[in-house]
Parts: sequence; structure tokens; C-alpha cells
Amino acid sequence: MKYLRYLLAFVPIAVLAELLGWSPLLIFSCSCIALIPLAGLLGEATEELAIHTGPKVGGLLNATLGNAAELIIAVVALSQGEFDLVKASITGSILGNLLLILGASLLLGGLKHGTQRFDRTMTGVSATMMTLAIIGLIIPTLFELLHEIQMGRVDVFNTNVNDPSLNQLSIWVAGLLILLYVLSLVFTFQTPEREEHSGTDDHSEEESAHKAKWSVPVSVGVLAASTVAIVFLSEFLVGAVEPVVESLGISKLFLGVIIIPIVGNVAEHIVGVQVALKNKMDLSLSISLGSSMQVALFVAPLLVFISLLFGPELTLYFSLFEVATLTLAVFSATLVSVDGKSNWLEGAQLLAVYVIVALGFYFTGTVAPA
Repeated sequence: MKYLRYLLAFVPIAVLAELLGWSPLLIFSCSCIALIPLAGLLGEATEELAIHTGPKVGGLLNATLGNAAELIIAVVALSQGEFDLVKASITGSILGNLLLILGASLLLGGLKHGTQRFDRTMTGVSATMMTLAIIGLIIPTLFELLHEIQMGRVDVFNTNVNDPSLNQLSIWVAGLLILLYVLSLVFTFQTPEREEHSGTDDHSEEESAHKAKWSVPVSVGVLAASTVAIVFLSEFLVGAVEPVVESLGISKLFLGVIIIPIVGNVAEHIVGVQVALKNKMDLSLSISLGSSMQVALFVAPLLVFISLLFGPELTLYFSLFEVATLTLAVFSATLVSVDGKSNWLEGAQLLAVYVIVALGFYFTGTVAPA
């Protein structure tokens, strides 16, 4: 992960690009590259604090700050009224974790170790929670679609509607999803941790991984500095979205679903693949499934409540295509992980599904009205 820190050189470049009025494409590109190591530092600082605070408080820190970079980018986008971009980034983050990171982990881990095994109980709970989360997105979407059909004004691409009933439904569903997330944390903390065997008796690496490298003041300082930097760079990135979409001829939907989630998740994706290569599949799956569950049950509902501070409310009314792809992604990930073992072919299958989904969003954007 240390080599990602070289990309921090793009932080001042992105600032200069914004101050000197460089082209929006350069500002967007430099901001994206700079956000990658900052998101990694934010996650690393959270992990360091988790070691100092102990397993229970540390687990809570990871549960609330594990997707902090994505949350910050989304809040900045909300403040600028980019609701479509926020919803697309939520969709893309879940799809990336369930298909891209999980697929890459199973593929590379399977190529190196053959058939790999993991705890079926953990994956079963995660799959069930993700299914409930998707239901929480399907119900508001179907409700509004049926309402629009009744009113005779259906627009499947426009999810920014002024419907008081939808606003109330979204708030209630968001509250229930957060409650489910809290209950899942309680269940996780009460469940004894399963000892994972990586096929080696050398535990020096595991011991060093659980030893803090940074002091508490350093961890807090890095957490604060990276958070402030992510806020400013997110402002640059979101501000450049409109001209970038026009200059590249791609849709805001594709940008939000594919590009932005990858930027915020690269560091986490790399860790997930690395531990799979070490044959630690329980940890690898907890990264991919746990992160997607956190986005669906905590980040997305939290953004609904945060949007109340900015005027127009963010609802859980997603496009029908987004909801369909999320449902298929959860179904695919559940099929792969339900038997407690994996191989490289299953990883290749998930990656193929991700590419198909990405192509679908790319071409959907070409027919969506401006």
C-alpha cells in the first residue's frame, strides 16, 4: 500500500489546476488520482485508531468510518445539488464491492491456491442483509414508478421528483435500514470470532498486523488532514463533472457508477485482493461484502437524512436499471459464496458480470435524455 502514497504528489497539482483555471478534464483527472491515496490514508488512520481503542470500539470505528471517503464525496455532491451523481455513486460502490473486488479476489486467490474456503455463516448473514437493503431500494422505486404511471407522467431516467409521499417513505425506509445495520453490528460483536487458518504456522505477520504503527495523536492528525483534503478535492471533482461529461461524451450516470466509486475504493480493493492471495478468504470476503453492506445499510440512508440540511431531499428512488443491476449483483455474489468455497472461475464470472453491467451503464447513458 505504501506505493500509493507517491500519488499524493497529485494533491498540490490538483489544487494548482483549480486555482490556475486549467481545463476541467485535467482538474477532474488530478483530483481523482489525488483522492486515491487520501482515501487509503483515511482508512489506514481508522485502522490504527481501531488498534488503540480495542476490538469493540475499533470495530465500531471501522463500521462507521470504513467508507468515510465515499461519504465525504457524496455529501459534497449533495451540497451542489448533484443528486443523480450521488445515487449513481451509491450504486457503483455496491456493484464494485460485490462484483469487481470480490471477483478479482476469487480469481487471483483461486489461481494461486486452487479451491479456497471461508465461513459460510458470515457470508450468509451478509447476503441476507444485502438482500434486505436492496428491498429497501426497490420499494421506494416501485412506489414512485406506480405513482407516476397513475399520474400519466412516467420518466424512467429522471429520479429527482417532488413527491411528498416519496420523501416520507424514503425517510422511514432509511431509518429502518440504519436500524438493521446497527442490529447487524450488535450481532457481529456478540458472535465469537472464527479463527482463520491460512495454511501456515507462522503467525508473525498476523501479530505485526495487530500492532499499531502510529500513535493516537498521529492517527487523529492523519485522519483530520486527509478528511479536510478529501473535502477540498471533492469540491474540485464535483465542480468539473458537468464539463467533463460534455467533453468526453459520456453520461453522468456512467461517471458516477464506474469512475467515482473506483477512486474512493482503490485502496480497499487492493487490500481485499492481497489477503485473498494470502489465502485469508474470511478477511477478503469481510472487506468486499462488509463494505457493500455498509454502503447500502448505512451510507445511503445516512445521506437521505443529511440531504435535509441542503433543501431538496435525497430519496431512495433509484432508476429501474440501477435497482435491477443491484439485485442481480447481490444474487450473483450470493450464488458464489453460499457454499463456503470458491475457485478462480467464479471470480472470472463475477468480473464478467461487472464488465457487462459497466457496458450497460455506458450505453444507457447514450440514450438517456439530457
